Amino acid sequence: MPTNEMTKTRLEAITSSILQPTAANGVQGRTGPFEQVIAGLTALITKHREPGTEILRFPPVMSRALLEKSGYLKSFPHLLGVVSSMHGTEADIRSLVEGRGGDRKWVDALTATDLVLTPAACYPVYPIVAARGNVPVSGTMIDVESYCFRRETSSELGRMQAFRMREYVCIAAPQTALAFRERWKARAEQLAKLLALPFKLVPASDPFFGRAGKLMAINQVEQALKFELVIPVNSEEEPTACMSFNYHQDHFGTTWGLRTDDGAIAHTACAAFGMDRLGVALFATHGLDLDAWPTTVREALSL
Repeated sequence: MPTNEMTKTRLEAITSSILQPTAANGVQGRTGPFEQVIAGLTALITKHREPGTEILRFPPVMSRALLEKSGYLKSFPHLLGVVSSMHGTEADIRSLVEGRGGDRKWVDALTATDLVLTPAACYPVYPIVAARGNVPVSGTMIDVESYCFRRETSSELGRMQAFRMREYVCIAAPQTALAFRERWKARAEQLAKLLALPFKLVPASDPFFGRAGKLMAINQVEQALKFELVIPVNSEEEPTACMSFNYHQDHFGTTWGLRTDDGAIAHTACAAFGMDRLGVALFATHGLDLDAWPTTVREALSL
């Protein structure tokens, strides 16, 4: 059997054992062993949280108006999910739901609400911190977690539409925010080594939309604003991004009026962990039998 076919067969076996498919592409149920590993990863990441970091947890939805203001809609409209609900009279809605609407289907009665599905865990943080007033020049750090959604079209293992994201966010003076990002790049490499995961830390860009987005992606790489820790889950040629380390410069500071105590526009940075992707990467690397995983990995995850 060719190597690619062997890899595909192995990954399908892993997927069917630790994740349960649903009728929706990229939406899976999580099994007990998978959640056991995720719990271990969560505790391990928490163990490395820097002192003085605030903790915030968010639901998987957020304000549509706040997301629009953040700039996400212009940069990634192809990935956004919107919460919609039925509108019309009771008779109209019942007619559509019961299939008596002729050419009209029940989805034709949907109207966007004031909510969208959260695309990244950190987005709700910035307006909350801005409403409190200036942040210290030394910085404000926040530990954030949320279920997130992106309208991914690929069926590649690990590329989910609904997934958990853990982030550490820093809002501070430029040098402080950038130093935070660099600390977490180094720390993440140590974590990957501890978990015996094959990885590379590489410059990266976000999947910006359209022709103008290609120029934005090139600029992001040239300025070294984004790095990803990638792991060969599906293949060596196209490894999976499992962590990212981003320096946003003054984008969110300018957007939300975030300032430091000295009156300067604050810069922001974040370290993001794709929890489900990391879980899949661990099973793809070490196999399905948790008891057979390397001792150091089992101890790190308290398995």
